[in-house]
Amino acid sequence: MKTMQIVPLSAFRDNYIWALVANGAAVVVDPGEAAPVQRFLADQALRLAAILITHRHNDHIGGVAELNADGNVPVFGPPSIACVTQPVQDADRFTLPGVAAEISVLAVPGHTEEHLAYLLGEHLFCGDTLFAGGCGRLLGSSSAAELYASLQRLAHLPPQTRVHCAHEYTLSNLRFALQVEPDNAALQARLAACSALREANQPSLPSLLADELASNPFLRVDQAAVRSAVSRYTGKVLAAPDEVFAALRRWKDVA
Repeated sequence: MKTMQIVPLSAFRDNYIWALVANGAAVVVDPGEAAPVQRFLADQALRLAAILITHRHNDHIGGVAELNADGNVPVFGPPSIACVTQPVQDADRFTLPGVAAEISVLAVPGHTEEHLAYLLGEHLFCGDTLFAGGCGRLLGSSSAAELYASLQRLAHLPPQTRVHCAHEYTLSNLRFALQVEPDNAALQARLAACSALREANQPSLPSLLADELASNPFLRVDQAAVRSAVSRYTGKVLAAPDEVFAALRRWKDVA
């Protein structure tokens, strides 16, 4: 990992396509459009060695067909996605072509049923499951219980894990988090730091899992302050973490 670079490529309005670069090759994660990847490959004189897909939404797979027009680039991802040529599933481990890095696969359903995350050493590529300061919406037939379980799985990774999510939603997520925990000093400091980054036109990502545990309300539903805030919002006394999570996700949907 010392020789690998991990570079965020901006796409659309607020997407990031993550490029993993080593040995003159690049692997890209969730290329929703081809042009940013093509520019990066040309500018850096790199060859595209592989593509990783987390889930089916077009802003994550829309560029695959153009990037793999000749069919020679392996596309790893959920078996249900048509553009995937190398289906993978939970607990699979494999070596990424070109960059010679070992990947572990984690099933993290909730945002979509088939959603996967990829762990490369201390680097987590989690698509739209866990965001900096937030989490993905519930779409398709997924349940709040599934998303809660997936987030808990990620929360138990080492705290030094770096979270490479797919959207620059950080500031809006942290502002909502302050509605939930206005007295959280770690959250206040994080919002100030991330605001400074964005004002300098710098990504707020990747984030550190330790910071998520300290300031992301969706990973803190067992905390008294979060339970109390959600109970006040709903007008009901909620105690079970999964119930608090479901209500918190509904609150965020309309915030």
